[in-house]
Amino acid sequence: MALAAKAAKAQGGYNYYEFGIGGGIGYGKGFTDLKRQDYHPAFNINIVYNYNPYLPIALEFQVGTLSGGGRTPDKDGFGRQYKNNYKALILHADILAGDVIDYSDSKFLNAVKNFYAGTGIGAINNKMTDIQRTNLPLYIQNGPVGSTIGFEGKDKSVELLIPLRFGYEFKIYDSYEEPTYAIIIGYQHNITFGEGLDGYNDRPDKFKNNAIDHYTQLSIGFKYNFGNTVSYNKPIRYFKY
Repeated sequence: MALAAKAAKAQGGYNYYEFGIGGGIGYGKGFTDLKRQDYHPAFNINIVYNYNPYLPIALEFQVGTLSGGGRTPDKDGFGRQYKNNYKALILHADILAGDVIDYSDSKFLNAVKNFYAGTGIGAINNKMTDIQRTNLPLYIQNGPVGSTIGFEGKDKSVELLIPLRFGYEFKIYDSYEEPTYAIIIGYQHNITFGEGLDGYNDRPDKFKNNAIDHYTQLSIGFKYNFGNTVSYNKPIRYFKY
């Protein structure tokens, strides 16, 4: 009888929930045409399809702020400053190490199995709520320039976004040894294809622009798994037989 109970518990450890919902908070900054960048929090919610317990596919909605520069010489030599209250919608998939390694009978690999890497595709909606469009004559190094000379760019734009994701997922199991909750700590590097993050798109003969705009975040999130239970081909939780 005891042997049957033990076997039933082990078999239960093969199951996982098909769907999940979660959210999180991040902290990061932009990398744009301006040298000085500020750190800001960002927030996200996501809906998840668990293709298997080590391959979640998520649709994420993200809101946050990016800003940089300044209207004084110590912050930007030309007095440029921007503040972007953005929204982003991103579809991404993460593959956890447990999907590709055999972690049975190894405490070390059992800990390693929840590291992940992932990518996807999305779009970011940029909205400048504060931007300096005209030169500030006092701060131009080569003498005053009339304020009618402005900085090119758009106050609003939508651009393609590619996320590069790395992190670790702490699974929390229920009484059936199924991963019901997860705490996720991650790093995300978001590459955008355009010049909309800071709202500036000046001619390259006027300003150096060596790279496309991108922004990064460190984040912590929480996920709740629910829905149909699906069987996996190996125990999800580590069992010592």
